[in-house]
This record gives sequence, C-alpha cells and structure tokens, in this order.
Amino acid sequence: MNKAFVLGAGLGTRLKKLTENIPKPMIPVFGKPLIEFAFDHLIDAGFGQFIVNTHHNAEAYTEHFTNRTYKEKPISFVHEPILLDTGGGIDNVANLLSPDPFIVYNGDILTDLPLDDLIKAHNNNDNLVTLALRSTGQAKHIALENNEVIDIRNMLGTGKSGTHLFTGIYACSPSFLNYLEHNKKHSVITIFLELIKNGLLGGTIIDEGQWWDLGTRDAYLDAHRTIPKSAFPSYQNSLKNYQNNKEIRFDCEQNIIADEASHIAEDATIESDTNIINSVIWSGAKVSKGSILKRCVVRNEQIAEGKLENLDI
Repeated sequence: MNKAFVLGAGLGTRLKKLTENIPKPMIPVFGKPLIEFAFDHLIDAGFGQFIVNTHHNAEAYTEHFTNRTYKEKPISFVHEPILLDTGGGIDNVANLLSPDPFIVYNGDILTDLPLDDLIKAHNNNDNLVTLALRSTGQAKHIALENNEVIDIRNMLGTGKSGTHLFTGIYACSPSFLNYLEHNKKHSVITIFLELIKNGLLGGTIIDEGQWWDLGTRDAYLDAHRTIPKSAFPSYQNSLKNYQNNKEIRFDCEQNIIADEASHIAEDATIESDTNIINSVIWSGAKVSKGSILKRCVVRNEQIAEGKLENLDI
C-alpha cells in the first residue's frame, strides 16, 4: 500500500476553544501539528502519498504545508464546502484512491501501533475492509469473532456485546469504494454494517504500541502528561521533543517553574514568578508575571494572566 486518506475535515467541537481557529489535526502536540505524527507513522510503514479532506479553517493546512508536501511526500488537500461525514468524505476522494488498496486514518488520534500488522492481515483475507482493533480501552463497540466483525454497537441487533476498541485506522480494498453512496453525506459506519451482512468486514487485534484519542481537552492535556514517560513513538523518523528547555522549566533566577506534565513552545514568553502545572503553552503565547496555571492551554499569540485552572485562553 502507498496511499493513505487522513480524515481532516471534522469540526473538533469537543476540543472547544482549541479548534476555534485551526482544524483538529493541526493542534500542536509537543509543539508539532498532530497530523504530522500521522504522516510520520505512515511514512515509517512505507506510505508515500497522502490525501486529506478539509472543511473548518482549511487554510491552516495549506499555510503550513505550503508546498503540499511533507518530507517530500505529496499531499492532496480536498476541500468539503459542506461536511460529507466519513463515508461521503471517502467517496469524495475516490478518484485519488482508486484503483489501489489504501488506508484510512482518523486525524485526531496519536499512535505508533504497527501498521504492517494491519496490512498483512488485510492482504491475508478476502474482506473489503479490515479494522485495526485493540482489546483494551473504554469504547469497546466492535463485536469480533474469528477476526470477523459481526456487529457494531449492537446496531444489527445481534445481542453481541462489543469486545474491542476501534482505533480509527482501517485498510481498504479498492472495491470497497463501490459500496459508498455517491455525492451524499453519510457515515462510513452504515457502509460497515452492509459489509458485515455480506461477511466482508474483518478486524485484526493490534495491542502493540501506544494509542491515544485526542478528541477532548482532557485527553489532550493527559497526553502531554503521560507520553514523556512512555516509549512513544516506536517509529524512528519523528523527533522526540517532549521535555521543555531546562532553563524554562526551572529558572531559579526568574522564579519560573513548569512541571514535567507541561509543554512550552520555544517562542512562548514566560514572565517571572510563574508556576505552570500540566498546561500547554502554544507558539507566540505569553504567561504574565506572577501567574499560576493548572491544566490550562494558552493558544497562539494569547496572554494568560492570574491564577487560572482548567481554562483555554
């Protein structure tokens, strides 16, 4: 496989202020746009061509990826003036995906699960789609038996409880595109249900590696707390820039303290007598003198001042 479709058009409403001016896959994680972690992951698995659908603040993509490339790999941005949902989004780029097999990758996840395992599983079965699944996690909505998906959220009325978590990554054969509804907004889940009825939706369990859904602000902040303590990422072409500059973290002369659960952009301004706890300070942001921040996010070019907790500035 060489092509990957990264879902980038969602509104990111669960992230509230964080996605007010940028698409969800462009939020900075350790100072790097989330979507670049997806690209690095895919490149490590041998993918060389990316398609990204856009909608909300679409210009943020093209302003960042000015040459429509990432590490010399081409990116095709396809705009959706009206949101088409997941199924409609895939159908809208079908001409760029066919006639080859491809991967679909949710734009709000952070993972280094071995994609080779998914590709091998898909190549070794006759399913049109193979889901990458995990056996742990809270959102176990996929009912799996003998590597075949038999229900999703009991939507087919099988009475089967969910056994596995869906990672948001799946491998597709080109004939899967024939099942999509053309020029119509629809969820890919409805298509998956049709595939289940025809015995064409598979799943493979991949518990190796790390996986996070960064769709909420709590998950976003928690990732900055937990990832530095992990081995993430296992792929080698992504910089591990998790620790803040020592002079910023503990500046005794200026009485600046930032805990290890915080991340501060290199060009952020942190004034004296400040304490930053499990917070993320974006590029160009400023934390004013004497401020105390706990579980806050200070966005680009914004100013945080005073004693603040659980706020997005």
